[in-house]
Amino acid sequence: MASIPDDQKVQASSLDQKDQHLHSFPASNVNIQEIERIRRECKEESFWHRGLPLSLGSMLVVQGLVANGTFKASPRFGPLPKMALAGIAGFAVGTMSYIRTCQKKFESIGVQPFGPKWHCPHTCKECKAKLERSELEKSKTPIS
Repeated sequence: MASIPDDQKVQASSLDQKDQHLHSFPASNVNIQEIERIRRECKEESFWHRGLPLSLGSMLVVQGLVANGTFKASPRFGPLPKMALAGIAGFAVGTMSYIRTCQKKFESIGVQPFGPKWHCPHTCKECKAKLERSELEKSKTPIS
């Protein structure tokens, strides 16, 4: 039998660790199929409910502004470059506006948002009360 050199064993074990790290999830009690379903749902809803309508709406507004004379059409390409830019910007803004909704869906199944915790930058009474209520709710909810 041929034995595997130690340096190849180390490389294989580090690849296995990387592969495990990519597939592991911090919340072990969360169903992976549920996460995939919500991810797919968020992707479709952000496209159909926010991205596409805002893209088409912004393109129509730009077309109206070009027809009205507020914007000038390009001598070579006409209104298409301005409409395309408006469509891309509208799609990006519409899709990004859905992020918070998707984040709430993930939080509803117990997945905490990744990255730093965002909070109110100032410390008014309302913000302090809201923070205390959320901390109180977290301490009351049983962890299953």
